[in-house]
Amino acid sequence: FAEHPYSHLIDTVKDGTIKFFNPQKLNDPRYDKLPLSIRVMLEATIRNCDGVYTKEEDVQNILDWQQQQNKAEVPFSPARVLLQDFTGIPAMVDLAAMRDAVAKHGVDPSLVNPKCPTDLIVDHSLQIDFSKWPPSKGGSHCGGQRGSCSKSACSDPPASPGRPPASVQQIENTPLLCPFHLKPAVKCIICTLNAVKIFLSLVSFCKQWCSKAFKNVNVVPPDVGAVHQVNLEYLSRVVQLSDGFIYPDSVVGTDSHTTMINGLGILGWGVGGIESEAVMLGQPVSLTLPQVVGCKLVGSINPLTTSIDIVLGITKHLRQAGIAGKFVEFFGPGVSQLSAPDRTTIANMCPEYNATVSFFPVDQVTLKHFKKTKKLELLESYMKAVKLFRSYEDPSEDPEYSEVIEINLSSMVPYVSGPKRPQDRVAVGDMKEDFQSCLDEKVGFKGFHISKEKQEIRVPFLHCGQEYQLAHGSVVIAAVISCTNNCNPSVMLTAGLLAKKAVEAGLVVKPYIRTSLAPGSGMVTHYLSTSGVLPYFNQLGFEVIGYGCATCVGNTAPLPEAVVDAIKQGDLVACGVLSGNRHFEGRLCDCVRANYLASPPLVVAYAIAGTVGIDFEKEPLGKDGTQSQEVFLRDIWPSREEVQQTEEDTVISSIFKELRGRMKKGNTFWSNIECSDSVVFPWDPKSTYIRSPSFFSRLELPQPQSIENAHALLFLGDKVTTDHISPAGSIARVSAAAKYLLSKRLTPREFNSYGARRGNDAVMTRGTFASIKLCNRFMGKPGPKTLHIPSGQTMDVFEAAERYQRDGIPLIILAGKDYGSGNSRDWVAKGPYLMGVRAVIAESFEKLHKNQLVGMGIMPLQFLPGQNADSLELNGKERFTISLPDTLSPRQQLSVQTSQGNSFAVTALFDSDMEVLFFRHGGLLRYVARTLL
Repeated sequence: FAEHPYSHLIDTVKDGTIKFFNPQKLNDPRYDKLPLSIRVMLEATIRNCDGVYTKEEDVQNILDWQQQQNKAEVPFSPARVLLQDFTGIPAMVDLAAMRDAVAKHGVDPSLVNPKCPTDLIVDHSLQIDFSKWPPSKGGSHCGGQRGSCSKSACSDPPASPGRPPASVQQIENTPLLCPFHLKPAVKCIICTLNAVKIFLSLVSFCKQWCSKAFKNVNVVPPDVGAVHQVNLEYLSRVVQLSDGFIYPDSVVGTDSHTTMINGLGILGWGVGGIESEAVMLGQPVSLTLPQVVGCKLVGSINPLTTSIDIVLGITKHLRQAGIAGKFVEFFGPGVSQLSAPDRTTIANMCPEYNATVSFFPVDQVTLKHFKKTKKLELLESYMKAVKLFRSYEDPSEDPEYSEVIEINLSSMVPYVSGPKRPQDRVAVGDMKEDFQSCLDEKVGFKGFHISKEKQEIRVPFLHCGQEYQLAHGSVVIAAVISCTNNCNPSVMLTAGLLAKKAVEAGLVVKPYIRTSLAPGSGMVTHYLSTSGVLPYFNQLGFEVIGYGCATCVGNTAPLPEAVVDAIKQGDLVACGVLSGNRHFEGRLCDCVRANYLASPPLVVAYAIAGTVGIDFEKEPLGKDGTQSQEVFLRDIWPSREEVQQTEEDTVISSIFKELRGRMKKGNTFWSNIECSDSVVFPWDPKSTYIRSPSFFSRLELPQPQSIENAHALLFLGDKVTTDHISPAGSIARVSAAAKYLLSKRLTPREFNSYGARRGNDAVMTRGTFASIKLCNRFMGKPGPKTLHIPSGQTMDVFEAAERYQRDGIPLIILAGKDYGSGNSRDWVAKGPYLMGVRAVIAESFEKLHKNQLVGMGIMPLQFLPGQNADSLELNGKERFTISLPDTLSPRQQLSVQTSQGNSFAVTALFDSDMEVLFFRHGGLLRYVARTLL
């Protein structure tokens, strides 16, 4: 770093043993006004300033964020890359193929490695291929899913759970068992057991090439967890240490849930497969310097408001704020009231309100979250040294934002939904009054039309030898059930702590009320038990009945006969309260007309009260054990601090402990797979899941400089999305990909999906432009067909491209506006490249897709303003010649000549000299390989 342009900013911490770049030593007052998310970008740009990919002017542009936001294009080099299986496997296949290519030219293949630390989560996407194991006696066909399985194949069950099959032969005979998960019904995307040798080849590739052959690659094995959870619970560092330097953790990932990590003060967002490969190979992410919306949280959270209420309330505000494509950064005194899980959940909702990230700077809550897992002394001292640590109580620390949105947490009150539809929300404070109005209103979505003289009726009845009374609004069913409402640990712990305080105060639930507790998973029961609240649930009658859908789907046992008789006798509007998501009239029980969805703690509260006709602020839940003192809900409702502390001590620590144990123990089957020690991967020619792609063919030859007499493979209109271009979903039996798989002696039931075969370029290229919704103007109707212009024949898009390539004819694509909009997918550019497409001429491009085309060596050419294929009278059947100058500049205009004798100008959408360089070498992958040569 002696010659680094910013070496004068190097500072030290921890007695001078650890170095860091300190932006504060710039002595520029603009730094203190930058949003903290922009400060993270600035530090990364300073540290990675090499004069090639990242330049000093980039540093100045970020420092001048107030003037350059939404204008300047800047690079960002994240600390690490996070890959899930769908995009991770093809990325590693590309690197393995690159090793093959350089080895053929006499270069040491071990030089091909990711430059940026990369984590691959193998076990993210689950696919259900088989069900109903074991088969019934007599050799049933495995629930109808297996197709042609015979009695002999089904007669012996697979190895018992916890013990993988003993041999390849045994796997062949028992394809219903995933050896990683040991669960017959579910298998991960790489656990395809149609052909065992092919399967083992794929697993061997993942294991060896992602954890042994490559440097800077870490593989998280199967049966550990989904990508975003593993990122939160295991991979996140807040700060990174490398070569004696400390710097902020940051990440780009190939999953939309990557944004969750911003809740822990770690800047990160989702990118496509090609972008992730670029970062792995040392290229920064290019983005327009974003606007940053400051979201100021003020006010105190209502004591009865749960984390679910807060998360959904903030999401609703941001969705209405119009913040698409912007950073959101939280500040204000209200932030300190949000726990780390609350913050990560809010950050995870970014796609819901279209923000790029929702960033929560590191503060004391963050440190508390990591206190059991990180070296906090170093973390805190470094973050404070570079002013990346926030104290939200000090307004003088507040940065300047593009705009500020203020959200008052006091306005977020707890709601219930009902009495007949989930969309009819009622504030808990208005519940008593609202239920009364429901009795008054005529029969409809909310009304029951009970006459005034019958509204005060009380019906006595006997239950277990004791007399009780029922009235309108009496609760007869109370269920905390398995549903999205209770998957957040904080709300379940709130309910448990409330139950504990209720029992200690002497409160009870009347025995005729049908109570139940059906947690979402065994993990919920574990942390309820560990925290000590489960026995109190039991004492109130909320006993664990199992794990699955229960009350909200009508699976409630009949109510006591005396209760049913009392309801009928008084024509009462009895009530059910549940923490589920479905509660239409009569669904829970035909004699229970009013049903309300509520959070788990409110379910417990209404069960104790015995009625929904209660004002919790003014009326008590009941009397204590001595019957001498009234107990109000506020007396037993646990504070947020108490809930958060319990969550940190039980849930978070349990998750960390369990995950570490899994990572340390590993998977027996995974660990025992034999791997080749060769530097290049020994491809299995029989594999239909992975094979070496042809991106690096004829690597020694320069990219042709001009496109001569090209044909249009497709003539497309506006709004062609990545869904139209990229292979996705199941493989149709009449598709080009199906023909290929049939030639490999696979049956249709063994085709699997394009997602599962993303490591096989032969399948994926055949699936490009295979969407049944593709609108090709050469055709009269939507579908994956095109016109082979020389012969006049209609054929699959791939088959036409293959024929053009066989005849040595280059290809282009004509398109309208917004070409390539939609989600980022790597094969959206890889597929056209392997089809022989050299350029796309469109009215406009989605920026991300434009970058992907450049990354694969395809020219994005834009019609001049006001022009398009129709205005230029193009029919798509012409031949096109595009001559390139010896020196090509960004945004240069080029001339296109047609076989009809006319010509028109287009703009080459290269935004930088580096993009021109990538194109000249045939794309990023070829550029990296050729630099090694």
